[in-house]
Amino acid sequence: MKKNIIQQKSFDFAIRIINAVKYLHNDKKEFILSKQLLRSGTSVGANIEEAIGGQSTKDFIAKLSISYKEARETLYWLKLLKATDYLNQEEANSLINDADELCKILSSILISTKNKLKK
Repeated sequence: MKKNIIQQKSFDFAIRIINAVKYLHNDKKEFILSKQLLRSGTSVGANIEEAIGGQSTKDFIAKLSISYKEARETLYWLKLLKATDYLNQEEANSLINDADELCKILSSILISTKNKLKK
């Protein structure tokens, strides 16, 4: 079976988010922003899984669009945690780069799928 890159990248990203939230809870005692980060950061992959199992191309696009929005939201929380020094520059930048890469991949998939639908 062919490996699905976005599926694997989003799963790996969710693991990194979970570990970051553990760190924020244990070392920084931060619980409010990290809850939002956990929700949006793990939702990216969950919606990709739903998109893959979609019943139609329109369903696929709808779920992948949600995944894209969740990735954008995750970027916001990561930038906020970085700006407030809950995450140091190196930790935050690494997660931000991963989230940004997911956004770019999802955007590309959405554009190409929508173009195919128009034909």
